[in-house]
Amino acid sequence: MNRKTGMKAICLIMVLSWLTWPTYGQGIRKPAWAGQFYESDPVRLSQQLEVWLDSAEARSVTGEVVGLIVPHAGYLYSGRVAAVGYRLFRGRSVDSVVIIGPSHYQAFEGCSIYLRGGFATPLGVVEVDEALAGELARSSGFGYIPEAHDREHSVEVQVPFIQKVFPGARIVPVVMGNQTEMTIQALAGALARATKGKRVLVVASTDLSHFLSRAQANERDRNTIELIKKLDLKTLGRQVARYENVMCGGGPVLALLHYARKIGSAGVEVLAYSDSAAAGGPDDRVVGYLSAAVYLETSGIWPELTREEKKELLALARLAIETYLSSGELPAYKPNSPRLETKAGAFVTLKQQHQLRGCIGFAEPLFPLWQTVAQAAVLAATEDPRFPPLRKAELSGLQIEVSVLGPLQPVSDVSEIKVGRHGLVIKEGQRSGLLLPQVAVEQGWDRLAFLRELCRKAGLPDNAWKKSRGLFKFEAVVFQE
Repeated sequence: MNRKTGMKAICLIMVLSWLTWPTYGQGIRKPAWAGQFYESDPVRLSQQLEVWLDSAEARSVTGEVVGLIVPHAGYLYSGRVAAVGYRLFRGRSVDSVVIIGPSHYQAFEGCSIYLRGGFATPLGVVEVDEALAGELARSSGFGYIPEAHDREHSVEVQVPFIQKVFPGARIVPVVMGNQTEMTIQALAGALARATKGKRVLVVASTDLSHFLSRAQANERDRNTIELIKKLDLKTLGRQVARYENVMCGGGPVLALLHYARKIGSAGVEVLAYSDSAAAGGPDDRVVGYLSAAVYLETSGIWPELTREEKKELLALARLAIETYLSSGELPAYKPNSPRLETKAGAFVTLKQQHQLRGCIGFAEPLFPLWQTVAQAAVLAATEDPRFPPLRKAELSGLQIEVSVLGPLQPVSDVSEIKVGRHGLVIKEGQRSGLLLPQVAVEQGWDRLAFLRELCRKAGLPDNAWKKSRGLFKFEAVVFQE
């Protein structure tokens, strides 16, 4: 049998196996490792997680985080490292978390997906997202193997963290058997199809090298982490296929990285690394622990916002203005979309009967996007020096436009500037000016007029741009009510 025929036969066997695997017995899975891998007392467990999350280093990632790589050892050893990863999502929300862990106790082909019911921990029960689990099973050809989940800790230890960070979110537990390339690719492709348009976080559960001396473990883990950061999936895949001692959850990590690549331009940000010796374990039998974020890069421009996200930002801008005019305070707010937690620059433009009524914003990504828009809206309504503060009577006829800015890029030659596509910033000493891309179109300016008006905006001579080393271009996503 040649390789191609063999692969087809294995695929057929996997599909037939899924059709015949038992689906009975699913329901509420009771915790198998409470009291061993983590606290069994709900109060102590909750307090422990809160302490670790509160004390974890607050990290930020530029881009949309779609996955986490976190360890799954006993909390005494790896809990603090895992907390750094989960801390990244504190205050954000997702609908579902797909947890992919390696099988430690059962050998089987493919993956086992927990299709219905829930997972119990001392903190309560988390429901399975049955619709997403079913879609993932149909798309991948994988089904449910009861024995795969009975004692598996790699998935279970993630659930208490999810309960603390994402209250109300549902889960899709996935246990990966033999970590073959075919299984990894099948799961990655199914994730890309099943999660499209949904607010889903994918968690890959893995520890790094096992039972080496501390010096050996740290060196090997550094090499593994570098491969993950570089997204060298070929080398990682080869190491996993050869059962090299690099990480026990190599298959789940590769599935996450392949999934991220399928849905966008992926990147990895390492958040924390430690080992069991640092937590009091022996120096001659060390296990490594990694926490890392997998994100979609935003090169040049903010990723295209969905219609719902645009509506949310416009509604938030209006709410912020109305609340401030009534109370002098900004509204308490929590965004529906986790992408709005990403830091970004933005401007809010206000118009009355199509005439400018105020425009203020932030060129640099100083705050989460939702906060940037809320603050810019209030400033545009009350602090634009060209206009008197907005009155409540003007709210009914107010038109709101939001411009979400991509990163500033130096202009080396003005021929790079495309009118209608690029906005401009000039910085000279204490003077600076910014013009949004749509302004040049609305005013009918060509490139030279655009540059001249930019200089005037900054209070500089008309031709200051010719010798300026502080000329920048940017792109923007612009939308209005």
